[in-house]
Amino acid sequence: MLTNEDIQKLIKEQKSVFATKEDLEILKEDLRRDFSVLQTAVDGFAKKADTYFQEMVMLSHKVDRLEKWICQIAKKVKIELSS
Repeated sequence: MLTNEDIQKLIKEQKSVFATKEDLEILKEDLRRDFSVLQTAVDGFAKKADTYFQEMVMLSHKVDRLEKWICQIAKKVKIELSS
């Protein structure tokens, strides 16, 4: 049969083996903080990627416009351009 002292020893030892409610709360807060940092980093990356893609679209339109002008100029001066 277990004595009162044995039960106290078991309770003391189980605290070092099993997580307590406080340990889980600390872990929960750490996870929230880490997720928040990760979310901020992803948002920053998404903004930079969006800006980059918008710049690429604008650059593509500019190149298309310049190519069109070059073809018009070549046609007026009667120069045949090869593709």
